[in-house]
Amino acid sequence: MFPKDFQPIDPAVIPRFSDIATFLRTRRYEPSEEVDVGLVGVPFDIGLNYRSGARQGPAGVREASRLIRRVHPTSGIKPFDLCNVADLGDAPVNPLNKDQSIQLIEEFFCDLRSKGIVPIAIGGDHTIPLPILRALAADSPVGILHFDAHADTLDELCGDRINHATFLRRGHEEGLVDPKRVIQIGMRGSRFDDNDIQFGYDVGYTIITMDEYEEMGRAAVIERIDEVLGQGPIYISLDIDGLDPAYLPGTGVPEIGGILPRDAQVILRALRGRHVVGADISEISPCFDPTGITCVTVANLMFEMLCIIADSIDERRAS
Repeated sequence: MFPKDFQPIDPAVIPRFSDIATFLRTRRYEPSEEVDVGLVGVPFDIGLNYRSGARQGPAGVREASRLIRRVHPTSGIKPFDLCNVADLGDAPVNPLNKDQSIQLIEEFFCDLRSKGIVPIAIGGDHTIPLPILRALAADSPVGILHFDAHADTLDELCGDRINHATFLRRGHEEGLVDPKRVIQIGMRGSRFDDNDIQFGYDVGYTIITMDEYEEMGRAAVIERIDEVLGQGPIYISLDIDGLDPAYLPGTGVPEIGGILPRDAQVILRALRGRHVVGADISEISPCFDPTGITCVTVANLMFEMLCIIADSIDERRAS
């Protein structure tokens, strides 16, 4: 039986519009060994080269996540009954110093790892997977499920080597990812040149462009994800511009013709039983979406991730 005070605020008792916003209405805690899954904001957007605003993503998703209840509608998973889940606040950043911010983020997630906490991070731009992976995969490379419109394998952008377009190149060079267990879905949009996506092919990443995704269909894509990831530890990185901007307009680099939110839900549910060591949802810029539907969708996808992670933790405890 888990401590009662780890239970989130009950929306059937306390109205969802009341009290202070936290991720999924969980309790706010400092990192400790009692926490199994940590919901974390990473308000960093110094790695962008186009439209800024992702530093407001964590605050927007906290507010929107008031909507989420306690039980998964399809699987019946009750994540808050399976493990201790808490809002751990935001990773520290210096808004005037990119390199220091990346170091601070890495140190924060190293602390979570040392305490056995599985993080779900809300960004923040898509630079943030690199410092998170430096913390979580320091001892052994992990498999990656990557939703994105862009490959994020550039060597540099505007003369800079660590930014929102480079994490899967640096991650490979630093030995943080297992290239045979990396699968990228949703690639589309115009490119700077032919090399934008080529690096992944060269090192053995499995890439499913959006055109290929449509030809294969969702079920076949899920089968391919299953084949590539295997049974080892995996990290999920969901850049929301991988999804269709008709449904998630609040992002810095929208690309038309993306994955539907419904497909993303089903793909995440198919990961049930996997050993997920962490996840992020990135590139959330509420300022570009006056409707608020972007943050609502991200909150729902965060809950999907939480359910499969909590279920996996419960299974490992029982075995």
